[in-house]
Amino acid sequence: MARLIVLGSAAAVSDTEHDNTHFVLQGERSVVLVDCGSNPMVKLRRFGIDHNQVTDMILTHFHPDHVYGVPMLLMHLWLLGRRIPLRVHGLDHCLLRTEDLMSAFSWDDWPQFFPVAFHRVLAEDGYLVLDNEDFRIWSWPVKHYNIPTIGLRIESKKSGKLISYSCDTAPISAVQNLAQDADILIHESTGHDPKGHSSAYEAGQIAAKADCKRLILIHYEVWEHDPTPLIDEARVAYDGPIELATDFNVYDI
Repeated sequence: MARLIVLGSAAAVSDTEHDNTHFVLQGERSVVLVDCGSNPMVKLRRFGIDHNQVTDMILTHFHPDHVYGVPMLLMHLWLLGRRIPLRVHGLDHCLLRTEDLMSAFSWDDWPQFFPVAFHRVLAEDGYLVLDNEDFRIWSWPVKHYNIPTIGLRIESKKSGKLISYSCDTAPISAVQNLAQDADILIHESTGHDPKGHSSAYEAGQIAAKADCKRLILIHYEVWEHDPTPLIDEARVAYDGPIELATDFNVYDI
């Protein structure tokens, strides 16, 4: 069975117990990173995932807390002797800047560097990002200030389960569409901001309108904040199961 492993659950400001939000999808034939906060390879090792098993990485948008680990990840893989290609998926805005970031580290001069293939995602509703033996993943543009950003809808092929991820976004209709009838909705809960973020209550509204079976709150404030009340806040709008994502949570999908 496939699983989703939370590698970080915090909003932009992390702390000693909550890294910045990113997670991994582990299937029988593929391992897909979604965003790259910190150095995910250190964390994946504790779950028995080898560095050569990572097949793909999806970058949702170019904000530091979602991409700052990319140079460390690529250097880590290179120094460990990786030779197989890595596929990186994202909007053109994000991938161009990721390439610029790596150019600042002169990655073209790293000897015997493994192939990295950039796959441009179009800013269209229901765009097919990835389709392999384990997962089928679509993207929707969402609203996160003036930064092009995508949310994701993930199908686990073996179980048929649907997992939706809002990413960083205001509560717009696109999020409800990508979340429709999801078995799990992973929704940000940074706080109300109509220009680019959602509150836990708004996450609950989306979960209720989209008939989701389960709501997991992520990307919440942790610096001098207790996130526990967010569950009660979301419960005002949604009466299904609700929980806070925490680092190293594992969900069978």
